Amino acid sequence: MASQQPWMNHLFTYTGSSSFTEFLSVHAPNLLPTRFEALAASAGDQIPHATTIVAVICDGGVVMAGDRRATSGNYISQRDIEKVFRADDYSCLGIAGTASIGLEVARLFRVELEHYEKTEGRSLSTEGKAHRLATMIRGNLGMAMQGLVVIPLFAAYDPATGKGRIFSYDVGGGPYEQYDYHAIGSGSIFARGSLKKLYRPGCSVEEAIRVCLNALYDAADDDAGTGGPDVTRKIWPVVAVITAEGFRRLPDEETERYVRSMLDARMTEPEGPTAPLR
Repeated sequence: MASQQPWMNHLFTYTGSSSFTEFLSVHAPNLLPTRFEALAASAGDQIPHATTIVAVICDGGVVMAGDRRATSGNYISQRDIEKVFRADDYSCLGIAGTASIGLEVARLFRVELEHYEKTEGRSLSTEGKAHRLATMIRGNLGMAMQGLVVIPLFAAYDPATGKGRIFSYDVGGGPYEQYDYHAIGSGSIFARGSLKKLYRPGCSVEEAIRVCLNALYDAADDDAGTGGPDVTRKIWPVVAVITAEGFRRLPDEETERYVRSMLDARMTEPEGPTAPLR
């Protein structure tokens, strides 16, 4: 055993790659989210799914928000799941699709960025982060064809430009930069309609938060898979803000104030705020 120790030290001090995912695939492939064997039949409806995620670019950064509901078919499997995660100091991702695999992808992506920074002595560029995530999603293509689809939404503050950026993906891992705003998940079609109505270029962080919360509310109003704010249980959407100051998740108390203000306004305008014609 003693003779093997130097070899083991070399293995973990020099990985041969700045990609932690590649290192893991060689030395511990069983720990990857894509380790599962193909299924005989689709299990998509039997495993909890996460929806809906919205993101809005604002003045000096980007805001991302996600509802808290997970569903298995027409059954609510969890009311307080979290779908928005910090990736590093200047980026985050939200997950929609198969919740269990999505959670693993989010954790692995965070380690991937940390591993690169420790190995190379610098952080990946925003485009680099988006493409690293694309590679991880592409690795899940076989399971996606079996119904276990994971679709993330990636948002970041780009220090090189001083602006927020949003990237969406398809099941094959293709990254697509989105401008102004975007939404994913079963309620995305309704959320995008709300975002299109309410979004204004150059909006402040506070305005972007309100736009995101209204979009999630509108999605929950029409989509059974999206959960609205649960006032009785005090379950609020997860809201993340990324600016030059870094990543910040809003405390529940702060999110509650925004949500209650929105609900009070909807007591007189149930359909929510409208966009003025220009």
